[in-house]
Amino acid sequence: MKNLESNYYNPVFSHIYVEKEVKENARTQRILNQFPHAVRIEIDHYKDVFCRSNQNYCLQHKSQSLIIAAKHGELIYKGAPVCQSFGNEYFYYTSCMMNCIYDCEYCYLKGMYPSGSMVIFVNIEEIFAQVEKILEEHPVYLCVSYDTDMMAMEHVTGYVKEWVEFSKKHENLKIEIRTKCAGQKIFEEICPQENVIFAFTLSPQEIITRYEHGTPPLSGRIGCAMQALLKGFSVRLCFDPVIYCTDWKKQYEEMINEVWSHMNPQKIVDVSVGSFRVSQDYLKNMRKSEPYSCVVQFPFQNDGGVYHYPDSLMEEMELFVTEKLKETIPEEKIFRWENKEG
Repeated sequence: MKNLESNYYNPVFSHIYVEKEVKENARTQRILNQFPHAVRIEIDHYKDVFCRSNQNYCLQHKSQSLIIAAKHGELIYKGAPVCQSFGNEYFYYTSCMMNCIYDCEYCYLKGMYPSGSMVIFVNIEEIFAQVEKILEEHPVYLCVSYDTDMMAMEHVTGYVKEWVEFSKKHENLKIEIRTKCAGQKIFEEICPQENVIFAFTLSPQEIITRYEHGTPPLSGRIGCAMQALLKGFSVRLCFDPVIYCTDWKKQYEEMINEVWSHMNPQKIVDVSVGSFRVSQDYLKNMRKSEPYSCVVQFPFQNDGGVYHYPDSLMEEMELFVTEKLKETIPEEKIFRWENKEG
């Protein structure tokens, strides 16, 4: 079946749509040069392709197209309730890209976006300008890799480097770059910054195999985090989302033990714990996209528009992982998501 699919579907980024506004942009040209055999289609606006009706997210993801565009208007958003602020008062996020190269069944992007295509916004200077405007009023904690995995696309965009360089100029800015990537090369190409945190999402290998399609194995993610620590970078470990399976206690205990067998917990900035949760609107679309997924079709509980595991199971799972982490990590370094609506 894998061989059949590889012959049936187009290669990733075999088709690239380019907005007229950015076709001469230097970043656009650098990206296009990496895909010399791709079919190029000129468009007026990215939404003409990305927001078409009756698209099939999952089928499109099997042969992802790329859209190169500019984004205007509001570019910085306040952090969502389902996300963790890690004690930061001024919590924001931004999106230099939309959609992800990975294909996790439980990814909220499948409920958020109508298309499986990836969008890269090449006018990143406008995003920087809006951040600087907010920084004039107060400090900013900014997540720059929520709606994509920026690290996994670094070889295409170079945006991790650009954000690190930007952070050097602003002491009152703290950014988080979250990833499931295992690519270590980036840590040879940039210098550590105290206000840049690389956050690695870790899952048991069984969960990765079942639900996190196309992502690196747990060992690869641990190795990448270890390399970041070795080079002096700030590292956060995210045990989030915790996903239910029949032997979840065994799976998560073995994973945590494996993590600490390789990494020094004293060097970790902090860790996060949170079970799977998603807005009700997103889950409705996700269930259409993933009709046979055990993780997406689970009978979740709805509190204030947020679907999550039933209270007793959610508490049991999050408490188990938290208590296991407390055996090695000080409690003040553990951030657990709380459902403020429930």
